[in-house]
Amino acid sequence: MRGWLRKALTCTVRVKKGKRERLERKPPSERLVLITVFSIVAIAALTIIEVVHLVILGSWNAEVFASITGLTGTVSGIVIGSKM
Repeated sequence: MRGWLRKALTCTVRVKKGKRERLERKPPSERLVLITVFSIVAIAALTIIEVVHLVILGSWNAEVFASITGLTGTVSGIVIGSKM
């Protein structure tokens, strides 16, 4: 999972040397990759908790859904922010 995530978070920057300009790939830090993996696993776990809550109790848990929404925003912010 970390391999494709590292590839997705890698950004391309322009480097000037004299009159020439070339593109260079800048890999993300290991810390960013691990935080993103943890967030994705947490989203999956909270989704499972929400589904089990729906099946067993038959009602929607707003707190779990708010956590899923917050983590989804965090992960999409990481992906969008790392490309800039």
